[in-house]
Amino acid sequence: MSTSLALATALLTTAPALHLYESVEAHMGTLVRIQLYARDEAQAQTAFRAAFDRIAQIDVALSDYRADSELNRISREAVGHPVHVSEDLLEVAVSAQRFASESQGAFDITCGALTHLWREARKLQHVPDAAAIAAAQRRCSYRKLHVDLARRTLELDSPDIQLDVGGIAKGYAADQALATLSKLGIRSALIAVSGDLAFSDAPPGESGWKIGIDALSGPLLLSRAAVSTAGSSEQHLDAGGKRYSHILDPRTGMALSADITVTVIARHGIDADAGDTAISVLGRDAGLEFLRRRPDLAALIVTKDNSGHYECVASPGFPRNHDRRGCGNSSAGPGR
Repeated sequence: MSTSLALATALLTTAPALHLYESVEAHMGTLVRIQLYARDEAQAQTAFRAAFDRIAQIDVALSDYRADSELNRISREAVGHPVHVSEDLLEVAVSAQRFASESQGAFDITCGALTHLWREARKLQHVPDAAAIAAAQRRCSYRKLHVDLARRTLELDSPDIQLDVGGIAKGYAADQALATLSKLGIRSALIAVSGDLAFSDAPPGESGWKIGIDALSGPLLLSRAAVSTAGSSEQHLDAGGKRYSHILDPRTGMALSADITVTVIARHGIDADAGDTAISVLGRDAGLEFLRRRPDLAALIVTKDNSGHYECVASPGFPRNHDRRGCGNSSAGPGR
């Protein structure tokens, strides 16, 4: 036996077995679940603590609930002049502005005023009046937010703008948690921040992480990817015979009332998170057109009409090896 072959054989036989560990903590207004493969309990606990701490750090910076967060400080202090920001806020803002431009305003992180208005409406269980919606909507405009990547600054044109990165921050946090685990030698892990999932290498001996999607008859097998789903099933307001989603259309100021659920697969959680929101607001047809311009994203769009009929449409890059259950008319969209 050659020396190199003997060495390789020795490494294979002495490599420690990896075991699955799981932990859950509350962060970012939801429960965060982490599954990872580690050598032993000690390595797993060290990894869990580092990943959860990284998510908590991001929440402190990007939360619109915390008066002292960096996000809220920038909303107050960056009016009319650029202010240097952290790497976390800069990366999120750069990605958000790209989505805003490419979706023609369907995704917009300058709409904190609208978010707060509809958040209160869900608590009070009534739709805001038209004047209040119009006033909040006028305070939204991604064109009034300027990001200078070279100088690492943000600037706002108006004191009325309130930033809200709730439609993108959870996906970013999942990405960063995975990166933290990777630095600690954890190669196979899954991060679930509510409906935003990101995962690294497949579990040992498997071809991918098994990801269940309601509209599919079986799980997707994915690795080194992210999945995010947006819909009105969890957060919504029922009033006047309509269900209003927590997802808002920045262009009209209204919460979505169409029954649409969007699942996006991307390489990174930050893109999947923002993508499902943008496509939900755009709707099926405009959403598919948006996806043609973003081949790095793949989506399954499920809509329900007034007669209760479901239709599932997938973009060209979405996995096609599953039946789509609960859909009276399943189609794959352009490019099939």
